Amino acid sequence: MNKLRAKRHRLPIIMHLLVWLVLIILPQIIISRYSGNNNFIAWGFYVNAFIIGVIFYINYFWLVPKFYMNNKKALFFLLAVVVVICFYFVLDYSNEIFHNPDRGRRVAEEIEREAREPRFRRPPFKLMQIYGYTLLSVVIVGFSIGLRAIEQYTASEKRQKELEKEKLNSELAFLKNQVSPHFFFNTLNNIYSMVAINTDDAQASILKLSKLMRYLLYESEHGETMLSAEVEFMRNYIDLMQLRVSQKVDIQIDLPDNQNDLKIPPLLFIPFIENAFKHGISYRDKSFIKVEMKTEAEKVFFMCENSVAKEKAEKRDENHSGIGLENVKKRLNLLFAGKYDLNIDSSQEVFSVKLEIDTAK
Repeated sequence: MNKLRAKRHRLPIIMHLLVWLVLIILPQIIISRYSGNNNFIAWGFYVNAFIIGVIFYINYFWLVPKFYMNNKKALFFLLAVVVVICFYFVLDYSNEIFHNPDRGRRVAEEIEREAREPRFRRPPFKLMQIYGYTLLSVVIVGFSIGLRAIEQYTASEKRQKELEKEKLNSELAFLKNQVSPHFFFNTLNNIYSMVAINTDDAQASILKLSKLMRYLLYESEHGETMLSAEVEFMRNYIDLMQLRVSQKVDIQIDLPDNQNDLKIPPLLFIPFIENAFKHGISYRDKSFIKVEMKTEAEKVFFMCENSVAKEKAEKRDENHSGIGLENVKKRLNLLFAGKYDLNIDSSQEVFSVKLEIDTAK
C-alpha cells in the first residue's frame, strides 16, 4: 500500500519534469534545424519560460490550495494579480537584457527624444507586450486552478471509494455473522437428529459444516477468492440447507465442476441462494429452487430462481438476506463497475436473479 501511494505521488512530479524537459529541448531543436546555427542558445526564451513557470507554481502550490480552495477567492485573486504584476517587471527587465543588449544607450536616446518631442509616446509594441503577458498570465492562473481542482476531485473520489470499500467490508463481516448463528444452529439440530438414523450422512454433514466454517473464518477474509472455492462453499451450503427441506420441494442445482479458476469477491452469490431458501420454500404448496452457474473465458453467468411462498410474500423485503440485495448491488458497482449485468425480476409467484460478471482486469 505504501509503495502504491509513493508511486501515485511520484507520477505528477515525473509529468512536470517531462513537460519542462520538452520546453528546454524542443526550442533548441527547432532553432538548430531551421537557422543552421547550432551554437545559438535562446536564453531569452528560457528566462521567459522560467518566469511563467514560477508564476504557475506559486499559484499551484501556494495560492490555489491555501486561498482559492478554502473559499478565500477574493484574497486569492488579489494576491495573484500582485504576483503577476511583480513578475511582469522582472520579465520586462530580462527581455531588455537578452533582446536589447544596448539598453542603456537606447533608454538615453528615448529620454533625449522625449525632450525634443514632448508628445512622444512609447511604441505600440509595449502595449502588445503587456496585453500578451496579461493574457498568458490569465491562462496560467486559470490552468493552475483547473489542475488543482481536478486533483482535489480525483482525491475526493478515491477517498469516497475507499470509504465505500470499508463500509462494504464491514457489511461483508456482518453477512458472515448473520449466516453463522441461525444457519449453524439449525444445521446442528438437523445433524443431531440424523445421528441416530444415519450415521454416515451425519458425518458427511459435519464435514461439510466444518468446511463452511473454515471458508467463512479464513478464506473469505481476503478481498478475492477462487471461484472453485466459492462454488464448493455454495454446494456445501445448499446441501446443508436441503436437510431442512421437504422432498416435495423441487431443487435443481447446476454448478460447474471444472470451471476456470477465476478470482471473484467472496460470498457474492450466497445472498441470492439464501433468499431462495428463505422465501421460496412452502410447506403447503408446490415450490422450487433453481440455481445455475457457468463460466466462459473470464465471464461468470449466474442464475437463481425460486417460487414465492404465499405465506411469506407479504413479509418479503429486500433486506431479508444478510447484506441485502441493495448492498449486493453496491458491491457490484464498486468492484465491477461497467463490467456486470444484473437483472432481478419479481412477481407474486416467481423471484428470479440473473447475473453476468466480466472478471477480466
